[in-house]
Amino acid sequence: MTFGTVSQRVWKQFVQEGVLDTSRLQKRISESWLRCKKVGVNPHSGEGKQVLTGNPFHRRKKENALLLEIALPYVEKLLKYIKGSHSIVLLIDPQGYVLTIKGDQEVLRLAQRINFVEGVKWTEEEVGTNAIGTSLIIKEPITVVGSEHYSLASQEWTCSAAPICNDEGTLLGVINVSSPVQYHHPLTLAAVVSAAYAIEHEWKMREQNDRLELIQQSLDLLQTNIPVVICNRKKKIVCASQNVRTEVPQWEMMKVTDLKEYGYKERSCTPLYSHHHGGHIGFCIYLTYSKPKILTHTKEIQKSSVSFFFPGETGTSEAFQRTLRDMERVACTDANVHIYGESGTGKEWIARAIHQNSAYKDGPFVAVNCGAIPRDLMESELFGYVEGAFTGARRQGHQGKFEQANHGTIFLDEIGEIPPAMQVALLRVLQEREVTPIGGKKAIPLNIRVITATHHDLRQMVREGTFREDLFYRLYVFPIYVPALRERKEDIPCLIRYYCQKNHWHVDIPDVIMEKMVDYDWPGNIRELFNVLERLRILSGGNAPDPSLAEHLFVHQMDQAASGDPSYAKREKSLTFREELQRQEIIQALKKTGGNASLAAKLLNIPRSTFYRRLKKYRLL
Repeated sequence: MTFGTVSQRVWKQFVQEGVLDTSRLQKRISESWLRCKKVGVNPHSGEGKQVLTGNPFHRRKKENALLLEIALPYVEKLLKYIKGSHSIVLLIDPQGYVLTIKGDQEVLRLAQRINFVEGVKWTEEEVGTNAIGTSLIIKEPITVVGSEHYSLASQEWTCSAAPICNDEGTLLGVINVSSPVQYHHPLTLAAVVSAAYAIEHEWKMREQNDRLELIQQSLDLLQTNIPVVICNRKKKIVCASQNVRTEVPQWEMMKVTDLKEYGYKERSCTPLYSHHHGGHIGFCIYLTYSKPKILTHTKEIQKSSVSFFFPGETGTSEAFQRTLRDMERVACTDANVHIYGESGTGKEWIARAIHQNSAYKDGPFVAVNCGAIPRDLMESELFGYVEGAFTGARRQGHQGKFEQANHGTIFLDEIGEIPPAMQVALLRVLQEREVTPIGGKKAIPLNIRVITATHHDLRQMVREGTFREDLFYRLYVFPIYVPALRERKEDIPCLIRYYCQKNHWHVDIPDVIMEKMVDYDWPGNIRELFNVLERLRILSGGNAPDPSLAEHLFVHQMDQAASGDPSYAKREKSLTFREELQRQEIIQALKKTGGNASLAAKLLNIPRSTFYRRLKKYRLL
């Protein structure tokens, strides 16, 4: 997020002499000024030039009807929140056209003087640096105040904008609050960001509900042998008939046009509309089939899927399958990877799997727990030292972890524990791709893959100033999220089976124990699960466990419950964001099937046993 003010002198110096005083400018503002100068924006103008009216403007609003429908209630809420602040609220489409503008009447009249009106295209190329146009480019929240605007016409204004994106990161639009510069308030941006987040959440819920309705509308059709797919508005496949599912692996969310690689062609396409809100939610597409040609692209996909090896249990949950797909995508590259998730989720397993499937697989894999190294020893551990570098140094010196990992992969676990001084040294190693041992004069070139991990939020640490922003961007090239065990509970039986096979414990776990394990919250994740299984194996003497042992599995949970620990009660009552979405999906499915649990399970494409277990978990029985 960016906000601040800049003097007229700095602006004039850049406009007239081309001298950019970056020490007095926010980075995002200086980058924007340079873009404006490059494309020839007139700094002495800045009034809106391109304004849609009449039919073109109505078409533009129609194209963004869903955004308007979802966002306008939040625009109204924002207006109430900032009432009396001499402000206006705007909603802008991804191309920079103002779809709606509301607020203080006097301020609206001032906006008209510079053609800041509905239908105007308010981008950097049109009017120079401004919160709307700059946010469209950087996809970040930003405030632009007074002379930070590149063009003179906007310098009497302050504007705060935030992008609105879907789950895939696609830009849906921008929400903005503007006011005369004398009414600038530092908390405006926070309100705008909150509104953008609320709109994104509402968009996500609408997409999920629309997807459920698409499936519900098509249940009967999908049971036939007619080749047919049901798609969302972007023509990505939501569900498919049995024969298509058999012929096309990884069909879910595939583009319809990609089906031709498997021999399918579009025969007819019928739009589908919601019975609830009346809006367009997708398409029913009938297909024709002919034997496909063997295409190079198809063979590469199949080869990639077969060749990717994961040493642990993959399970069946969509949450972990997404993680696996991300691992597969990045393994064949040399990009830096950052793995994040709670403790005990198996981040080192993920790192090892990426290494084993990469071009560095024949080199070493060196794992370093940064949190376990004393701060005063960290530099020598990571970078090594030469003989005589300091008192107590080994006679032959010491090869650091980076050098040990050369031509392979170094895994820096708990990267957030690295102290500020070491962050600078690490940044230099990553930039130069060479390391100089302590006391040495010769740099050692590195050919290395860097994977990092943490259970902290590195972005929050950057905001708090405890982690360097430049180092963050070096490491956070390809982030991979590892879900907590409570987010992938359908994998628990698979993980239990994996543990039993690995430890040659060939027994059947009683249903009462299995239910306890599935219902438990697992704050320690997979590590805690395997510890509980180890305790269960010892208690049962290596034989099939007795059902009575179910009451003695989760000692930590029982101690908290017995002591009346409020944090335990809170965890029992609260749901994660993902669990709340899952609960809402079940409620919606039951409503759409008239309370028929079997049909609702079918609608959600999950086994009935799983569905009933979730009913019990969310207390919907």
